[in-house]
Amino acid sequence: MSGLLSKLFKSSKWKKNERLFCSAIILAAGSGVRMNGLNKLFAEIDGEPVLVHTLRAFELSPEVDEIIIVARPEEVGDISVLVKDYDISKVTKIIRGGEKRQDSAYIGLMEVSSNSLLAAIHDAARPLVTQEVISDAIRTAAQFNAAVPGVPVKDTVKVVKSGEILSTPDRDTLYAIQTPQVFKTDIIKAALTDAIRSKAILTDDCMAVEKLGLTVKVTQGDYENIKITTPSDIFAAEAILRERSVCEV
Repeated sequence: MSGLLSKLFKSSKWKKNERLFCSAIILAAGSGVRMNGLNKLFAEIDGEPVLVHTLRAFELSPEVDEIIIVARPEEVGDISVLVKDYDISKVTKIIRGGEKRQDSAYIGLMEVSSNSLLAAIHDAARPLVTQEVISDAIRTAAQFNAAVPGVPVKDTVKVVKSGEILSTPDRDTLYAIQTPQVFKTDIIKAALTDAIRSKAILTDDCMAVEKLGLTVKVTQGDYENIKITTPSDIFAAEAILRERSVCEV
């Protein structure tokens, strides 16, 4: 499998400024955090659901051609209503996700257009992703086959076991990795197929490619590209949006 993928990497050709068909896969099937009995993706930021902010970012990207949403079975209908109400025209499919993240990503990949050459996999709970972050990851993946946005870790990080510090990694080598993680479609399909077959435990999609020994480029992320995981993150997101609106005036 790894030999086949290495050939895919080497054989991929890209010309500068070439436009490749890109499918955005929005992962919205996670367990989520309930806020007053509501899935966090339906919680509002500045008057609109988290998920709508996320979808609009990819709707507005000129480099994204289609959006596929992978959702919980019981929320497919509600998400369909949001897509219609907020006129998210690039959504082509809303499908049921799997038990694990890699299952949902794989299910989404199996539904992309036959024209798809790039797949941008994004956490639905990252509603503040900017056009710059999306574009940089897509363009870099088009050239180098795989790219993920990241930001340098600000805090000192310790390796701890049983309450004791084992080591202190060099902070200059540590990055917090974000989404969208973008790959040549055939490569990530093959990598996730291998990961699922081997029952690998993945915390992001990039790991599937890493496990095959293939190179992934890190692009410029954004400290404001936060993931909504707790109710306090909603307040932080609203503060970021207020700051952005002031800067735009």
